[in-house]
Amino acid sequence: MKNLTKTGLAFAAAFSLFSAIGPASAEPLKNIVLVHGAWVDASGWKPVYEILTKEGFHVTMVQEPETSFADDVTAAKRVLDLQDGPTLLVGHSYGGSIITEAGVHPKVAGLVYVAAHAPDVGEDESALGKKTPSVLAKTEGAIKITPDKFTYLDPTQFPKLFSPDLPRERAEFVARSQVLAAAQVFSTPLTAAAWKTKPSWGIVAGSDQIINPDLERWYYERAKSHTTVIPGASHSVYESHPKEVAAIITKAAHTVQQTTATAR
Repeated sequence: MKNLTKTGLAFAAAFSLFSAIGPASAEPLKNIVLVHGAWVDASGWKPVYEILTKEGFHVTMVQEPETSFADDVTAAKRVLDLQDGPTLLVGHSYGGSIITEAGVHPKVAGLVYVAAHAPDVGEDESALGKKTPSVLAKTEGAIKITPDKFTYLDPTQFPKLFSPDLPRERAEFVARSQVLAAAQVFSTPLTAAAWKTKPSWGIVAGSDQIINPDLERWYYERAKSHTTVIPGASHSVYESHPKEVAAIITKAAHTVQQTTATAR
C-alpha cells in the first residue's frame, strides 16, 4: 500500500509540473493589434493583415479617430481589452506614440514600431521631429490646416512625400481619402512609455520623407529595440513592403512567446 501511495504521489507531482509548464509552451502568442498613423486609416494594413492571418494569427486593426491623443489611446485600449490573451501591439508613424502610451496595457507582451515615433514620458513627437527634421518638415506648405485646427497633407504632394513606392493610382486614392488629424495629437506629451518595460522591435524605412530615418534609428536605439532597416522604403513601408514587415512582426511574436515560456 505504501508503494502504491508513493507511486500515486509521484504521478500527481509529475502531472502538476506538466500542467504548470505545459500551457506556456503549448499556447503561442496569437493576437496582434495593428495601429495606423496620422492622415490614413487601417485599410493600409490589409497586405500585412492577409499575410499574418494566413500564418494563423488573430489580427485586429484599430481605427482611431485622430481627434485627440487621448481619444486615440482610448481607442487602442478598447481593442486591447477585447483580446483573449497576450498580444503584440504594432504601430506605424504616429501610431508609434499611441502604442507607446497604450502599450502598458497588461495584455501587451511586446511592441513593434514601423517607421514610427517612440517618445518618452513628457516628450511629444512634434518637438522631437523638429530636432531631426524630415523632408516633409522642410517642404513649405505641404501640411495644411483647417480653421478648426485639423491637419492633412496636401493631396497633390502626398504621393511624392508619403508613398512614392506605391502604385500611382493607389497613392492618389490614399491622398484623397485622408483622415484629418487634430493638430494637438502631435504635440501632446506622453504619460507612459511602454518600451521601457516591454520588448520592442523597430523598422526603419530607409527613404522615409515623413519621419527622418535618423530619428527612427535614434528612437529604436534608445528603446533597445531589435532594429531592421528596409532600404529604399517610403513612409508607406507597411503597404509597399508587406512581406518584410509581416516577417518582422511574426519573428517578434515568436520571440516574445519563447521568452515568456522560458521565464515560466
